[in-house]
Amino acid sequence: MTMRKIKKGDNVVVIAGRDKGKRGDVTQIVDADHVVVAGVNQVKRHTRPNPMKNQQGGIVTKETPIHVSNVAIWNPITLKADRIGFRKLDDGRKVRFYKSNKEVIGV
Repeated sequence: MTMRKIKKGDNVVVIAGRDKGKRGDVTQIVDADHVVVAGVNQVKRHTRPNPMKNQQGGIVTKETPIHVSNVAIWNPITLKADRIGFRKLDDGRKVRFYKSNKEVIGV
């Protein structure tokens, strides 16, 4: 499996779309191109009550997937959105790093 630029748990910022500028953590990787970010791309869904599932009716707010091209990882050192590169360490591990300051992510 290839290494992803954006992983579950990463803090990202939205760089395009109606939620531009919002920050949140990646809660789920849907497929190769889509991620779910907490508090971003929320929609309201009108649901009917379902007594079999013990589910109440009403308006439910939920997060929907957003394309990975519309999010960028948040760099806590520069306090800006950043791009990601890959690098091999001396011990053979492949790691991600911030392009702006060459700092390694999560080691």
